[in-house]
Amino acid sequence: MTHSFQLSALACACLATLSFSNAWAQNAAPSALPEIVITGNPLGRDSTTVPVSSLGRADLLERGQSTLGETLNGLPGVSSTYFGPNASRPTIRGLDGDRIRVLNNSASSLDASALSYDHAVPLDVLSTDRVEVLRGPAALLYGGSAVGGVVNVIDNRIPREAVSGVLGKAQLQAGTGNDERSVAGLVEAGNERYALHLDGFDRRTGDVRVPVALECTKPGAPANARRICNSASTARGGAFGASTFWAHGYLGASVNSYQSDYGTVAEDEVAIGMKTTRYALEGQVRQLPGWFESVKARLSHTDYQHTEFEGTQAGTVFANKGQDLRIEARHRPVAGWQGVVGVQTESSRFSAVGSEAFAPFSRTRSHALFVHEELPTAWGQVTAGARWESVRVESLGNPELERFDEGIGAQKFTPFSVAAGAVFKLSPAWSLTGNAALTQRAPKDYELFANGPHLATHAWEIGSAALGLEKSKSLDAGVQWKSGPDSVNVTAFANQFANYIGLMNTQDVEGVLPVQRYQGVKAQFRGLEASGRQRLWQNTSTLDLDWRADTVRATNTSTGEPLPRIAPMRVGATLVYGQGPWSAKMSADWHAAQKRVPEGSVATGAYTWVNASVAYRQKLDTTVLHWFARLDNLTDQLAYSASSILTSTAFGKSPLPGRSVKLGVQATF
Repeated sequence: MTHSFQLSALACACLATLSFSNAWAQNAAPSALPEIVITGNPLGRDSTTVPVSSLGRADLLERGQSTLGETLNGLPGVSSTYFGPNASRPTIRGLDGDRIRVLNNSASSLDASALSYDHAVPLDVLSTDRVEVLRGPAALLYGGSAVGGVVNVIDNRIPREAVSGVLGKAQLQAGTGNDERSVAGLVEAGNERYALHLDGFDRRTGDVRVPVALECTKPGAPANARRICNSASTARGGAFGASTFWAHGYLGASVNSYQSDYGTVAEDEVAIGMKTTRYALEGQVRQLPGWFESVKARLSHTDYQHTEFEGTQAGTVFANKGQDLRIEARHRPVAGWQGVVGVQTESSRFSAVGSEAFAPFSRTRSHALFVHEELPTAWGQVTAGARWESVRVESLGNPELERFDEGIGAQKFTPFSVAAGAVFKLSPAWSLTGNAALTQRAPKDYELFANGPHLATHAWEIGSAALGLEKSKSLDAGVQWKSGPDSVNVTAFANQFANYIGLMNTQDVEGVLPVQRYQGVKAQFRGLEASGRQRLWQNTSTLDLDWRADTVRATNTSTGEPLPRIAPMRVGATLVYGQGPWSAKMSADWHAAQKRVPEGSVATGAYTWVNASVAYRQKLDTTVLHWFARLDNLTDQLAYSASSILTSTAFGKSPLPGRSVKLGVQATF
């Protein structure tokens, strides 16, 4: 009750501030266009000291997959958890789960995807404008769960700029490898005062083709076929949003729904039915009088639920409901320093009902204060920041399962994180970057209170209420060179954990399942990321060579063993050809063998992935058509993901997809 009152009070304060500023702004002079903000820089500049990758509409159109993890897989430092083709979360620099913060428009995306590898992220690239990936510790802005990095999925469901007239897009695509049939569309309309947004999508796929015959016991499916058993899926969703604008700001709201039904691939007759509904309110005012230049606020409520079906019978039901409120205020320069201060409060209530509930009902509440500051200099830029959090994680037991009775109670944590970074401009072409951070993360509810069978990990998981804060020290250093179309980016990083919370093997057995416990150990992550572009030819056409490479080495330094699910060294290159409206790409990515695995994990072999694509932009009056064709895994290579838990728990059931052709067109008007 107290927390609900606090959240409501903060929301009212936020809206009161916006309303007052709206009234003041109506009498002020016209302002410039709203600034564009990237994830790593809340001040809206086009640069940041930390490594950031961005995928726009054209990139998402040509490389988009059915899951967020597979769409981003292959970016520098980014791999995926790959629990088959329907559930895949991004892994950044070897860190996954709750060390990677998935955001929707810079606000919390509440789901259960970090709880289990077979739980999908309820976001689809068909309804996305841009995805930004921030590598390295971003806890100062987005919380301790961002120690590995941030993935921000950005859409325009709450319009942030005025719309003149009516505009929109429609997209159709089909694929052979999974019999995909997808359709998506959006329409936006408005004037200088109001804007409306409406979008929807529908994606349907069959079982995924692979280069080897696999057994299948699912009723109605072939007993032996070159397809991943139980990998078909459907996903659909839509949203409505509206905004009102005034001279120095906007206020908008949206509601969106996402539904998905998909097979879990680890078990031939188990499927998941997922549904989430999210309500969001967002606003910003600029050119305020006094110490603050602008204030931006976001408030959201999410209702998430999914049911695991065994055949046609409903099994365990997972639900997560929560709110997120975030307020950022940009202050005027003080002694040359420019920055934002902010508050954030989150609350969620989780439940799992059924015989396979491995975590109890729980309630998590957190409050945070953060500051991010930048100092432009003659030689570059300095950044600094800090974040303080108060986190309360409470086990509520489970009325149907007595095994959770002992853990009922609450744990409180006060994580504190600081960071600093700098950019040194050696010349117009060369620059150096460096970042250092001390970060802390509060344990999650399942890390503290789990006690049950988790079939995704094929283990009986047990939490520890005695766990303390996860603490780490991070360093990265990079060099960048850019001259015209040519560029080189190289970053080295090291992350030292004094208390890394991991699921560790034990000698115990519960029934037929091995027992694994959440424990704090010392750990070390070290790695290198490199990418670049070289212009090979330029005349009436252009030919570029894009190249990339990354590697990470992760060790449990308490035992000397490697940490599990770490992607191997990867090296790749892409030839990019462009002439007028035509473009074409041919890429090859070599993945080394991953033999450095802990006891109980399965080593994976090396493989080379070859892809090709061609695209054509056609202009018809006020409509632009973007046609594309993509060929994935051209050589039909049989391969297994080293960063997927399926490689160890269900080896052979879910290799990476085989050869596939995808055709599509997007119309923009």
